[in-house]
Amino acid sequence: MNYVLTRFCCYRTLSLAFTLAFSLTLSPAPRAQDANLPNIGGTGGGLISGQKESDIGQQVMVSIRRSAPRITDPLVYDYLSAIIYRLVPSAPLENRDITLTLIDSPTLNAFAVPGGIVGINGGLFLNAATEQQFASVLAHELAHLSQRHFARRLEQQENSAPLTLAGMIAGIVLSAVTQSDIGIAAIAGTQALAIQNMLAYSRSHEQEADRVGLDILATAGMDPRGMPEMFEIMMRQNRLQGNNLPEYLSTHPLTQSRVADTRNRAEQYPEKTIRDGQEYHLIRSRLQVHYAASPEIAVDIFEGYLNKPDAQSNEAIRYGLAFAYLNNKQLEQATDIISELLASNPGRITLQVTLAEIRIQQNKLDDARSILKDALSRNPGNYPITSTLADVEIAAGNGTQAAEYLNQLTRRMPQQEYLWLRLAEAEGMARNIVGVHRARAEYDALMGDLESAQRQLRQAQEKLPAGSAQRQVVSERLGEITSRLQAHRNN
Repeated sequence: MNYVLTRFCCYRTLSLAFTLAFSLTLSPAPRAQDANLPNIGGTGGGLISGQKESDIGQQVMVSIRRSAPRITDPLVYDYLSAIIYRLVPSAPLENRDITLTLIDSPTLNAFAVPGGIVGINGGLFLNAATEQQFASVLAHELAHLSQRHFARRLEQQENSAPLTLAGMIAGIVLSAVTQSDIGIAAIAGTQALAIQNMLAYSRSHEQEADRVGLDILATAGMDPRGMPEMFEIMMRQNRLQGNNLPEYLSTHPLTQSRVADTRNRAEQYPEKTIRDGQEYHLIRSRLQVHYAASPEIAVDIFEGYLNKPDAQSNEAIRYGLAFAYLNNKQLEQATDIISELLASNPGRITLQVTLAEIRIQQNKLDDARSILKDALSRNPGNYPITSTLADVEIAAGNGTQAAEYLNQLTRRMPQQEYLWLRLAEAEGMARNIVGVHRARAEYDALMGDLESAQRQLRQAQEKLPAGSAQRQVVSERLGEITSRLQAHRNN
């Protein structure tokens, strides 16, 4: 059984528990013209080990939604979706239907668990100086999944019920991503598995995942040399921590020989000049501001960066300063920088959305709407643009229009619970009580509260005329939730 990638954080009390973690990985969103490409957002599809993995994945995701801090920034999510979309076709994956989650933590961590759940800590952006290094972490985990490491190990645990495994995995994930003992209770409440076997299994597959991951990077047109570079960053962090050795590294050491082996293998690929995408560095700057101790400190940091030689030509640094100004309510300064960047990068969505965010803060809602509608006309269906348009309409008190935008997003990304919560807010503003109940029901279901979801749908049903098409839709969804609730009670 594979293990969740937890090697990058300090976990105080879970040394043995982490040897049970699983490390799968990723896949993305299909275009209509390519049905074989993956689906980001998780709307169904074949799973590696069938219903058992699906049950585990649902339980783990509920635990993450309930307990782990989340990044809901649509620009960050959209970038991560794009890089996964780029990598997945280069891996021999069977399951390409995943649910993506962004954990709000500055520690370096990424994980994937049964049922196509993929998690990334914000700290992965902070620690990977290049897009190639960032992608190497995803490719390594994608390699574990493509080799079916977890599925094979799961088949050996035939006596372990899915929910028992889910409790174990969820506890480990939560303890990792929250840097606390929040998952201890979940772990303690499940049966222990074969720890030594898990440990040996994961060690035996690390080099295989390295090798396959290098192939994934090369085939995807990225630089395999990013992987040994990323490993060296981890090794430096390990040395700097001294006696505070990360628990993961104490049981699964990243050795110098493994780093050297990966470096040697990477050097066998043809040397090419592969440039990072500018978007990676814009998003990285955005998260550097997010994780600064305060908006004022973020401004100081990026002003300091800008004073270094040649920094004026670095658009990511200038963008970071503009975003720091936005967060520090220095809106005119933010506007000046973003306007300059847009002059040389017309049509770049991240800059357009950020300018709209500034306009919202300035209460210039007509300007923000105009910027975003123009951008949407060139990029139909774009998530960050559509999401920010919903923000504009909510700020303007236009609940009906905001709900229309959010309904589009929930149809495309039904596993993102925070979108349903925003939709409920918009429907409430529009005084669409049935819409509020329906959105709340979906939110409650994703949070694992099926009884509340059932109540919400019953209330919606009662408010709809008999025989109406909308009542039929609500009744069908109520039947699905009721069936799930009964199955859960029977377990």
